[in-house]
Amino acid sequence: MIPKSHPRYKSLLSRDKIVNAYKSGILADSGMIAHGRGEAFDYLIGEKTTETAEKAIEAAAAALILAKNPVISVNGNTTALVPEHVVKLAEVLDAKIEINLFYRTPERVKTIWKFLKDQGAGEILGTEKEDFKHIKGLDSPRGSVSPEGMYKADVILVPLEDGDRTEALVKEGKYVIAIDLNPLSRTAKTSSLTIVDNITRTMPCLTRKVNKLKAKNPDELKKLIDNFNNINNLKESLRIMLNSINEFE
Repeated sequence: MIPKSHPRYKSLLSRDKIVNAYKSGILADSGMIAHGRGEAFDYLIGEKTTETAEKAIEAAAAALILAKNPVISVNGNTTALVPEHVVKLAEVLDAKIEINLFYRTPERVKTIWKFLKDQGAGEILGTEKEDFKHIKGLDSPRGSVSPEGMYKADVILVPLEDGDRTEALVKEGKYVIAIDLNPLSRTAKTSSLTIVDNITRTMPCLTRKVNKLKAKNPDELKKLIDNFNNINNLKESLRIMLNSINEFE
C-alpha cells in the first residue's frame, strides 16, 4: 500500500506497475532498467510537464489529427504504465494500436493483447496472426510490422522506444512522434518530434489537446507543425535540465 500523502507517491505507483507488469509477463526484465533510466531524467525536469513539452504535445496533437493513417505503437512499458490512455487516444483519433516488441515472444504478445483488450481496446495489430511486412534497415524483431498498421502509416506515435527503429521509420518517410525523457538519446534526436516528458503525464495531456484542437482548420494545425523545430525543442529541454543542476551552485 502506497499512501497518497507520500512525496514520491506517483513515482512509487509507476514503479509498482512496472514490477507487476514484469511478473505478469507484459514487461521484459530490461524494461525495468529502461524505466529507471527515464525516471532519473524526470527528476531533472522537476517531475512536471514543462512549457517546452507542452508545445511539443500541441504540435504532436496537430500531426496526429491531420494524419491519414495514425498508429500508436505499444511495447511492454507503455502497456504497463498507460494502457487506458492508449485506448482513449486511439478512440479520439480513430487510430490503430499496434504491438511492437524487441524481446518478442508469442506469450508476451498474447498477454499484452489481452491486457489492452481488458482496458477496452478495439482492434489491436501486431499479433502472430498477421503476415508481417518488414521495415528496411532494421534486423531486430521490431522490423516486423503490420501491413495495415505501421507499414502504411503516415504518422506513428512511438512512446518509450529505441533509436534504431525510430531512425528506420523516419527513413521510410514516416512522421515519428517520440515520448522520451532523455533529450540526448538517438530516439529523441532522430524522431520528427520528441516530447521530453514522462509518458504518464504526456498521454492524458495529448488526448486532451487532440480533443481541443480537432475543431481547428487544417491550415491552423499545419502551422503548429511547421513552427515546431525538434532540435530547438531538445536544446531547450536540455537547458531546463542543466538549470536544475546549476541551482545547487
